[in-house]
Amino acid sequence: MSSSVKTSKRSTPKPPTLPSQATGTPADWCVGVVSEVKQGQYTVISGKLRARASSAASCLLEPAKGDSVACLRVAPDEFWILAVLQREQTTEQVLRCQGDTRWVVEGGTLTLEARETRIRGEGLNVSVQHAQLATDSADVVGRQFRLIGGTVKVIGSVLSTVMDRVTHFSKHYLRTTDGVDKVSATHIECEASQLLRMQGEHTLVNASKLVKARGSQIHFG
Repeated sequence: MSSSVKTSKRSTPKPPTLPSQATGTPADWCVGVVSEVKQGQYTVISGKLRARASSAASCLLEPAKGDSVACLRVAPDEFWILAVLQREQTTEQVLRCQGDTRWVVEGGTLTLEARETRIRGEGLNVSVQHAQLATDSADVVGRQFRLIGGTVKVIGSVLSTVMDRVTHFSKHYLRTTDGVDKVSATHIECEASQLLRMQGEHTLVNASKLVKARGSQIHFG
């Protein structure tokens, strides 16, 4: 009896093909001085090199003429200013961003300190749960001023207002004065739809020409 043995050939797994080592874009660093600023473009001089450069998005401090800057060349004719290294103290510091900008501070406090703070723009929108302003002196100048609030409370020692015209409307108006309450006007009218009452320890009515009382019934005493 003869027996046959079948053998199967197993293929040896091939090792994975490794990608070729990637190479980045070559770049060269240089330090130069800004000699010219024109329409958002800068001319940088570094030794014998004179090149046109643009400001990188991360360089928030706007370069100015005479600044020492750090540049990166990513192409023969493409230079980017990444940082301003040094500038004269008399040059104004300008931080510039293009497009919408937002500052996010998580778990901390944002503090701005300056001898004088100015805000200029077409609109100012502040949305907070609580606002507090402490100042020794404040001036608010505007063509129109509008205040809307559920409860408005003003406390002070002296209140002085100068207006061409004042219009007031309220459902209930209560006023208490401890001292003198004086009104001086050319013409005064007091009108009540139901009851007009004047009461005092002494009541004086003086007129240089005429005192007139008119009603369906007049009672004295």
